[in-house]
Amino acid sequence: MGWMGKGLGGLIVVTAIAAVTLASWEPYLAEQPGPPPPRRDYRAEVLRDEWGVPHIIGKTDADVAFGTAWAHAEDDFKTLQEVVAMTRGRYGAIAGMDGAGVDFAYHFVGARDAANRDYDQLPADVRAVLEAYAAGLNRYAAQHRSEIRLTRLFPVNGKDIATGFALRLPFFFGLDRVLRPLSEGTEFRPEHGPRLDGKPAPLFGEGGGDQLVTSRPMPLPIGETVENAGSNAFAIAPKRSGDGVTRLFSNSHQPWRGGVAWYELRISSQQGWNFAGATFPGSPFPFMGHNANLGWTNTVNRPDLIDIYRLELDKIGTRYRLDGKWQKLAGKRVWLPVRFGPFVLPIPRTVWRTAHGPALINARGAFAVRYAGMGRIDSVTQYYRITKAQDFGQWQAAMAMQAVPATNFIYADKAGNIAYWYNAALPDRKAGPNWRSVVPGDRSDLIWQGPIAWRLVPKVVNPASGYVFNSNNTPFLAAGPGSELDPAKVPAIWGVETDLTNRTLRAAKLLAETPRIGREELLRIKFDTGYERAGYVAWMLDGIAKLKLSGELAAAQRLLAGWDMTADGRGNGADALAVMVLEPAMKASYGLKSPPDPGSVLAESVAHLKQHFGRIDPPLGEVLRIRQGKVDLPMDGGGDTLRAATDWDVDPDGRLSVKHGDSFVMLIEWDKAGQVRSESIQPYGAATTRPNSPHYADQAPLFAAKRFKPVYFDRPSILAHARSREVVTN
Repeated sequence: MGWMGKGLGGLIVVTAIAAVTLASWEPYLAEQPGPPPPRRDYRAEVLRDEWGVPHIIGKTDADVAFGTAWAHAEDDFKTLQEVVAMTRGRYGAIAGMDGAGVDFAYHFVGARDAANRDYDQLPADVRAVLEAYAAGLNRYAAQHRSEIRLTRLFPVNGKDIATGFALRLPFFFGLDRVLRPLSEGTEFRPEHGPRLDGKPAPLFGEGGGDQLVTSRPMPLPIGETVENAGSNAFAIAPKRSGDGVTRLFSNSHQPWRGGVAWYELRISSQQGWNFAGATFPGSPFPFMGHNANLGWTNTVNRPDLIDIYRLELDKIGTRYRLDGKWQKLAGKRVWLPVRFGPFVLPIPRTVWRTAHGPALINARGAFAVRYAGMGRIDSVTQYYRITKAQDFGQWQAAMAMQAVPATNFIYADKAGNIAYWYNAALPDRKAGPNWRSVVPGDRSDLIWQGPIAWRLVPKVVNPASGYVFNSNNTPFLAAGPGSELDPAKVPAIWGVETDLTNRTLRAAKLLAETPRIGREELLRIKFDTGYERAGYVAWMLDGIAKLKLSGELAAAQRLLAGWDMTADGRGNGADALAVMVLEPAMKASYGLKSPPDPGSVLAESVAHLKQHFGRIDPPLGEVLRIRQGKVDLPMDGGGDTLRAATDWDVDPDGRLSVKHGDSFVMLIEWDKAGQVRSESIQPYGAATTRPNSPHYADQAPLFAAKRFKPVYFDRPSILAHARSREVVTN
């Protein structure tokens, strides 16, 4: 028995060593922090109003960036750390397998390589802002060590911040739609843009789709909310408003929690950086909002900005053929940290590099990927410049950089200008191949080098209709009858989508039939809960109407037949059932997937309502809820209505707890004299990860009631409404 005891003891020792190693290796073998930012003195004043919104004031722009990082960390240091972990390929050490997908994307796109290569070429003032923001995060981390979630995550520097931009931007136009099938060896999903093979676009009922296509970016820019993301935006010129006021309505749809939930702020420096709006964790720049003279908002667009090349490899798989010659296939082994309970396991993967771009080899072959903005980090410069632009000309000059590869921009200013820009770095492709599918990888002339000229990008400026709008739809429906772009003037090879959402159809109808679009009319349109009986909506409702049913299902069928096509919580009691049955149809249509079975969807929805509410016609507000901590409020709207309740979690009590849809909402107005005022609202509050904060969910009652809070833009009003003041320095 002695040898058995010794063997068992040795096994215990080996097991213990292995356990300690798995629990502790990651911080030391992972990518280490670089040097902290250069030592500079920063001083920022952080004033918080009654809603906890930070107003960050500094002498220089860098002071403001430092204060922005500090204020955001006070409200949501948890999420900021997740974003920092993404910029080091360490997110899997926090989030497990889901995080490992982000870490693989980090290595695949070469985000750190791009920052290392080009960071020093960024303008000095841009680097100063990035470094000050990093210094603010470092200062907070140093004073709140108990909140740090990963060892050796700090300090961060300007390169880390720039790396985050290089990592996340490609996923706004669907890079994960390529990465996922590449990594899994499955078929590629349909690509955006008009078909180039001469075949008609498939109808929804035939397994295609005619609606918005977005994606699940694991959870990079859009979050875990999959294919049903979207946004609405409206700009109304003085001649159409009826009261001489220029209005811009920002209605982004983002997750309500996490790395791409909006964070509201107001910044002001003596160097002319004065802006009110919202940003994402990890960014020193607001991404939408306004200054005294102009403003803009964004909606996701879906151009074909990604191309997949099939590579021909030699027999041993180390070279690929290009123009009749063999080229070396450069590979890099990377290790993805994946947390399982207390342990972090290292998972190996290989990323390849080609003349086309990054590549992967799977069971179906070898494929290289090329996408708009690949290897660029100067989006940080463009975002900074447009927030400092003081007129339409300066704003257009900054936009012409084409460093932000996608997302529509809807613009307005105090001079009464309104505009819609289909912002996209559209690849300047060679005619011939079917760019909506996999293209040959053995021809260097198919490796495009840049976007089409900025002057050619579709846009609508000061249309005769007096308004522009977008609800994640084609740019060919943006400004009303008589003011629309001509599709014949946009080559199909550019890959500009022709899709329409249900929100688009509804908005286009309401705008066109409203002669005077003043404040009240615009609010009525924005908060409209109606559906148009078209596209997937008609397909699903018609499919249910044709079924031969009995009992409870027949009663549900009759209930839907009498539905008034609005999700306002009134009517014949069909709203909850209708919103539930349309949700899977919307997701399938948005994602270009096969349509769901109407009978199965109806049966599942009826069973859920009966189980949890005892009836098939409960009030919508009892089913659809806004929940955060002790706050539990009714919600209206649906997955593809202008009042958007886009996605939800099913709670144990059967309630549908909304987690995505209308998020940061802002109404901006310039009066006849050019003076700006604005109002805003969010689903929860300024501190969504701080349950003990009074601003954890204090905006929810206003949000549920479709009401706004004021934005304090000038210093006297900020001071008059300040409830706290702190001066932060390093």
